[in-house]
Amino acid sequence: MSGKLYVVGTPIGNLGDFSPRGVETLSSCDFIAAEDTRVTLKLLNHFGIKKPMVSYYEHNRRERGDMITERIIAGESCALVTDAGMPAVSDPGEELVRMCRDAGIDVEAVPGPCAFVTALSVSGMPSGRFTFEGFLSVNKKSRREHLLSLADERRTMIFYEAPHKLPSTLKDMAETFGNRKTAIIRELTKIHEEVIITTLPEAAERYADGGAKGEFVLIIEGAPEPQKSEAALSDAVALALRLSKEQGLSGSDAAKSAAKQTGLKKGDIYKELTNTD
Repeated sequence: MSGKLYVVGTPIGNLGDFSPRGVETLSSCDFIAAEDTRVTLKLLNHFGIKKPMVSYYEHNRRERGDMITERIIAGESCALVTDAGMPAVSDPGEELVRMCRDAGIDVEAVPGPCAFVTALSVSGMPSGRFTFEGFLSVNKKSRREHLLSLADERRTMIFYEAPHKLPSTLKDMAETFGNRKTAIIRELTKIHEEVIITTLPEAAERYADGGAKGEFVLIIEGAPEPQKSEAALSDAVALALRLSKEQGLSGSDAAKSAAKQTGLKKGDIYKELTNTD
């Protein structure tokens, strides 16, 4: 009978955020797959937990993934943890979860803190719709291509960033997105937690000299709604007039048909159409 993989969220700074269920899971599993065993050992020691660990990170994930799944299939239970937050989110644990799913292994989440959700909750930025973009590439060309692909994104955008890359990232963001509102959030739940609400140009200038410390979450305002040009509305009204004359449509029906063809709002077209009449 095969065991199970537990995906366990760990604190992103404050150890008091570790859930009782998380403690219980790490205490009762057969072994722990950890991104950095040294970091996880501190967590285990704090809660008096003694369990064997195997390292599982970006550069050994394929070979270790096979070994871990084989042990679970043989009947052992494994808890997957990352250094901070939920495993498998911008994290190589994603591949281990997929391997287990493909092998028919049960996967159970033990929810815990997540940096980008926590950051969004204290930012005051629109949260009804957002896109999480994770870490940008260290390659300058790839980073800029990624940002350019988001130039017209209207949802709030969330990124993770390391301190040494922050100046170049903010510079590229300011050049790509322009004068957007942004929240710079660092060291969440830690002693030096900081939330700075500013604009991208100001943020780029603030951190241009480097020296930033801590792990950062960047929350960027989405692109503004595209403005319908007067010329486009004028063309739509002209179309509605032509449809009305050629097909004998009422003003309302002509505006409705023109709206379907142009993508503009029927009400805007009808308002101008009646003014024209």
